[in-house]
This record gives sequence, structure tokens and C-alpha cells, in this order.
Amino acid sequence: MQLTFLIAIHMTAALAATAIGPVAIWARRARLQRPTLHRRIGYTWVLLMLVTAFTALFIRDFRLPNVAGFTWIHIFIPVTLGALFIAFRRLRQGDIQGHRRSMQGLYVGGCLVAGAFTLLPGRYLGNLLQALWH
Repeated sequence: MQLTFLIAIHMTAALAATAIGPVAIWARRARLQRPTLHRRIGYTWVLLMLVTAFTALFIRDFRLPNVAGFTWIHIFIPVTLGALFIAFRRLRQGDIQGHRRSMQGLYVGGCLVAGAFTLLPGRYLGNLLQALWH
């Protein structure tokens, strides 16, 4: 697999979401809360997560074990979309704690865990890092 425009968009959105996610969390958890910053960064983070999920639909890998080019890591697509739906439904219902748990869980699972899995050997970034270290 090589770096295509689609993969570049996917990686850029995923890395940006990973970078700004803590800012959205901090803006509501800090001693001095910043709701406007939280909302602006939060909506940007949601957009980046949607771009990441939707671009992943079109990234296929037929070398790894797959079903029609979808590998095991593609399970994060419906998980991401479902978690976003649940988080906003909870927010609309006034369940702030539920919204917080959903978004924090999505950050950990969708950004940190999925990001760590992309570094495994056989994945594009894992192979790239392995080539850089040798």
C-alpha cells in the first residue's frame, strides 16, 4: 500500500483529531471552564472524526486478512459513527455526564487505540516506521 491522496486526508484528519481532542476535554474540565472554546474545538473534532471514518470506508487492504478489502480495523467506522450519535443524543437529552463519557471513550478508542493499531507491522504506518528504524 502506498500513500494516496485519500490516505493522506485520512491520516491528516486522524492526527488532527488526536491532537485537538484533549483541548476540547480540557476546556470543560479546567478550573475556569471555557464553554465557547469547548464547543468550537468540539465541533471541529467531530468533523475530523467524521472525515476520518468516511475516508476509511474507501481505504481497502487486500493483503491483510479481509472481507472485500475491509480489515479488522474497519470496525472502528461504525463504532465511531455510533458513539457520535449516542454522544449527541445524550447531550440533547441533557445528560452531560453521558455525553462526556461517550466523547472521552470515543477519543480513547477512536484516536488512541485505533491509532496504536495503525502502528502494527503490516499496516501502512507500521511498515513505514519499521523501514525508518532499519
